[in-house]
Amino acid sequence: MSDPVSTTPATPTVAELEEQERRLVFRRFTHDDAWALGSLLVELAREREAPVAIDIHRAGQQLFHAALPGSTPDNDAWIARKRRVVERYGSASYLVGSRFRAKGTTFEESSRLDPDTYAAHGGSFPVTVAEVGVVGAVTVSGLPQVEDHRLVVEALERFLGE
Repeated sequence: MSDPVSTTPATPTVAELEEQERRLVFRRFTHDDAWALGSLLVELAREREAPVAIDIHRAGQQLFHAALPGSTPDNDAWIARKRRVVERYGSASYLVGSRFRAKGTTFEESSRLDPDTYAAHGGSFPVTVAEVGVVGAVTVSGLPQVEDHRLVVEALERFLGE
């Protein structure tokens, strides 16, 4: 009798997460782009009956927000904490946490930042515009952190035509 095969992909490595950031870059990012990306995320989440909240910010302004059935106000608090990590570090919240774990520590132990304000958990990804840099973040909360991250990455890949 053989061991069951896991259908869940392995946790991404730091190198894989960094590669995602290198390739998932926008030529521009407008209000309409935020609406279209947010709507795509809602569509993907509804297909999976995922109880998530979705948020897109650019330059300190919330451009999109949706709370799907099963999400709670707690998801909005997680969104804010994960987004602050992207804004501070300029990298995906999951990548930031993974970098700390790769060093044998945790974000909470070593960042010296208030865990009530910052959360290096998966689900917030930088909105990066070519030749400009990070201008915002797209964030999902409601699933296990790696799944929040994967949902955002999948939507960005589709939106950017990858």
